[in-house]
Amino acid sequence: MTSPSSHPGGTTAAGATVNQALVSGYLADNSNLSAGALSAARHLLRWATDRQITISDLDATAVDRFARHRCRCGRYSSAQLRNPSYMTDARRFLRYLEGIGHVAIPDEVAPLGPHLADFSANLAAQSYSKVTCSSRMSQARHFAEWILQMRVPADSIDDDMVAQFAHHDCQCGIRTKRGKRVVSTGAKDRRRGALAFVAFLRVKGLIPPAKIIGPNPDPRLAAFDHWLRRERGATAETVRRYLQELGRWLERLGTEPQELNAAVIRAIVLDQGEDRSRSSVRMTITVLRTFLRFMIGEGLCAPSLLLAVPSGVRRRLSTVPKTIPASTIEEIVASCGTGTAVEVRDRAIILLLARMALRAGDIWQLHLRDIDWRASRLRLHGKSRRGVFMPLPQDVGDALLAYIEDARPVVASDRVFLRVQAPFTPFRSSAEIAGIVSRVLSRGGFVGLPTGAHVFRHSLASTWLRGGAELDQIGAALRHASRDTTAIYAKVDIDMLGAVAQPWPGYAT
Repeated sequence: MTSPSSHPGGTTAAGATVNQALVSGYLADNSNLSAGALSAARHLLRWATDRQITISDLDATAVDRFARHRCRCGRYSSAQLRNPSYMTDARRFLRYLEGIGHVAIPDEVAPLGPHLADFSANLAAQSYSKVTCSSRMSQARHFAEWILQMRVPADSIDDDMVAQFAHHDCQCGIRTKRGKRVVSTGAKDRRRGALAFVAFLRVKGLIPPAKIIGPNPDPRLAAFDHWLRRERGATAETVRRYLQELGRWLERLGTEPQELNAAVIRAIVLDQGEDRSRSSVRMTITVLRTFLRFMIGEGLCAPSLLLAVPSGVRRRLSTVPKTIPASTIEEIVASCGTGTAVEVRDRAIILLLARMALRAGDIWQLHLRDIDWRASRLRLHGKSRRGVFMPLPQDVGDALLAYIEDARPVVASDRVFLRVQAPFTPFRSSAEIAGIVSRVLSRGGFVGLPTGAHVFRHSLASTWLRGGAELDQIGAALRHASRDTTAIYAKVDIDMLGAVAQPWPGYAT
């Protein structure tokens, strides 16, 4: 025999009594319920009773059926079902029934709600602002509610599930503490908050790690990676760039190295799109030659294939380095304010570029342990594995000290320059230094100047040359491995070139 509590349709009187008890308990546990919320709860129970649906069988699908039914439920009407707030109240009541155990949640579905408090504490520990914390928590609560309604098992939560959540037609039973229905936010906000919550759950081991999307990595990439590091002593950045370039055309080489021929190799270089610059094509040639040397050394292909790689035309001295006048450089430095943490950080970066001619990668890789305050010098790693010490000018040292003491966030990372917004992580790559330079020029109102971080390096070298410095001295200061690299600056001294230039044959003077 079915009990009235599990089968409200068993007898009308018993069912009505059970329904009234559930609504009374709902109101007792939620004293701020509106009349509309209580009406939605009674209406849902009345609908279930009329159709002989047990309370334990109610779920999100059942509520969707309730929302679409042709209402003939006494004092209730179809107009109520078309009200989004009314249906939100119905889904909220379903959550109450789940919470008190009248609606069972499958064992494989792990409720995420109990972990929201820990997630909030984690956000606060990373020094996120109140606005960001509120936004992240709002989306995390929404995601936890949606996962529960969809009955998604914990081991099925992945980035694809986050994408579905970001674009779902929100009918979730979520209201604010003031009883108002939560307005649906944009897909980007949903996705950002859900990804942050999912990442937290992964770190805690509550859900599986991220799945590797796409086919299994080619074993040749792993072997080439190992060879570059062991045999060639390549840096991590060089390995990353080589593997990225190799991945673009690895499939064209085929899976059988013994069948590789010269036509395939030449086509990789020559059949590149018009959007590929000359430097990008030269990168392809360099990586292709290096990869062929690796395969030849492993006995995978014929040594003669190395001769099939076309030569890349590179006119090393065909261009003049772009520079900024020394007076303008000083104006750029003077335009850097010190009123905010961003300005203090950016001023230190601009001075490192303008006074020491550093590369963007030097600044990106700079660690706190690389600053020798007693000896007033910096250890720079540059493009090689060996560190090189460079003297630290007084104004650069003062700017660095001001940033580290007053503006740099106190975090575990040893990188000198960090993002100014929580969670205060290091820059992802040296390209962000160029972005900072662009923003500094924009804030200072400078227009028509060459862009990029390297222009400061060119400008300082050109100033040294015009001041009478020898090329060898400039090369040592710039840490050039070859004198030919420094020779490009010989072309920027127009007055000196004019003194040695010969008249064109046949030109009337």
